[in-house]
Amino acid sequence: MSAPLVACLDLEGVLVPEIWIGVADATGIAELRRTTRDEPDYDRLMRGRLAILEREGLGLADIQKVIAGMRPLDGAPAFLDWLRARAQVIILSDTFMEFAQPLMAQLGFPTLFCNTLVVDDGGCIRGYTLRIADGKRKAVMALKLLNFRVVAAGDSYNDTTMLDEADSGILFRPPDNVVRDFPQFPVTRTYDELRAAFAAADRRTS
Repeated sequence: MSAPLVACLDLEGVLVPEIWIGVADATGIAELRRTTRDEPDYDRLMRGRLAILEREGLGLADIQKVIAGMRPLDGAPAFLDWLRARAQVIILSDTFMEFAQPLMAQLGFPTLFCNTLVVDDGGCIRGYTLRIADGKRKAVMALKLLNFRVVAAGDSYNDTTMLDEADSGILFRPPDNVVRDFPQFPVTRTYDELRAAFAAADRRTS
């Protein structure tokens, strides 16, 4: 009898739009369009974002207002329902609890492992706290130690250690630079392709 399957998914770019791109579009601050699809160093990326927010006088409430108007990607809820019928699903994300809750409600509150923000009494974002360094990969490692099979999907540089650690890793709608730098992972562009890749990985690892 094969070990039970856990599906680990990135959030932004896989199930919901990129939050920071949404903030960039709403505010007109083009610098905020830079994401983990462009920058492999997450700490450098976040320090840059926080400096921009301070410079522009934007706080947590401003970002949450943008997030309140966001919706899951077309087809994402149906894909998530399909996957939940076949595996336990955990969302492993580098986003923050203070950002994610409205989007989680629209996805039926799947299990989410992510980070937290440091916010002062005036609502200004002063920093962030990682639950653990390289948390996506370490979550997969822990699941494997618990005798689960793990299939993972993501789209960005910060997902690649998770994909590599999983029994099978899949890229979903990645940019060309990520495809070029990580040719070992199969690439999917639609939810139908992602369903087929998960089904194939389940058969291959069982």
